[in-house]
Amino acid sequence: MAKRLSLRDFQENLSARLLSAKRGETTPPMLGFRSGGRRWLLELPDSGEVVPLPPLSQVPLTQPWFVGMANIRGGLHAVVDFAQFVGAPPTPRAERSRLLLVGARHGINSALLVEGIEGLRPISALQPMEMEAGAPRATWVQAAYRDDQNNTWLHIALANLLQDSAFLDIAL
Repeated sequence: MAKRLSLRDFQENLSARLLSAKRGETTPPMLGFRSGGRRWLLELPDSGEVVPLPPLSQVPLTQPWFVGMANIRGGLHAVVDFAQFVGAPPTPRAERSRLLLVGARHGINSALLVEGIEGLRPISALQPMEMEAGAPRATWVQAAYRDDQNNTWLHIALANLLQDSAFLDIAL
């Protein structure tokens, strides 16, 4: 259940955000999503469109986490089951499953199959924390944060992920 705020707390928070925006101290919100039993964050300019899971064309002789190709409005996107890529069980193909189109900004048509989208998260509302034991140790995991419900969020540096040799090497 979401934490309830008093009207006074809400007004103070809004006032502080307006003042920081006036001073040019704003940071863009992050897009939150769930995958592999974890919560992840992508910088909003790096996150692309979120689409329902379309039919996928299988590609033989590829890694198990490479689940195929998707035709999204005439553009082909390589689809990676992000949960499997990070070593978790495969993402269930459920009603809430989504494709998060990423990489267009970097010239790569790639999509992440994720369990669900958690919406926008202002980084100012999250507290930096040490990386937990068992969290992926990769150059593309930029930071870890905790929210006010005590959830851990891992920040993905998308440019690093898209250049990671493990991510790019889909062949068996």
